[in-house]
Amino acid sequence: MKQTGRLVLILDGQGGGMGAQLVKLLAGRLPRDCRLLAVGTNVLATSAMLKAGAPQGATGESAVLYQAPRADLILGPIGVILAHGILGEVSPAMAAAVSGSDGVKILIPSSTCGVHVAGTEGLKLDEYLRRAADRAVEELTP
Repeated sequence: MKQTGRLVLILDGQGGGMGAQLVKLLAGRLPRDCRLLAVGTNVLATSAMLKAGAPQGATGESAVLYQAPRADLILGPIGVILAHGILGEVSPAMAAAVSGSDGVKILIPSSTCGVHVAGTEGLKLDEYLRRAADRAVEELTP
């Protein structure tokens, strides 16, 4: 059965805490034509996002390779576009699928990835996540 509407993909790894917070911040705020899918690099991350309220979830490399090209908007830590990001959980193929997606990407800076983005402010993670959720809603709302 073909899914309709715009696909909003939340990607996360490790324990899924960042993705779970994004799910909560987006709950009830997405336009009606959007469907939210939580994809974890591991089962713990997916489980955390489902417990936070994501209506659907999938796990692993195959899920990322299949869903990222179909996504209209992707949210997650900056490590999802880096080969071996998120402590090695992101394979080079996963990073290529996410970075090569035509969907808009809203990435959250994370010092654990060893990447520092010039121009970012020294904010707490909660504030970056709130801003990412706000930006996603702005991007999806006509």
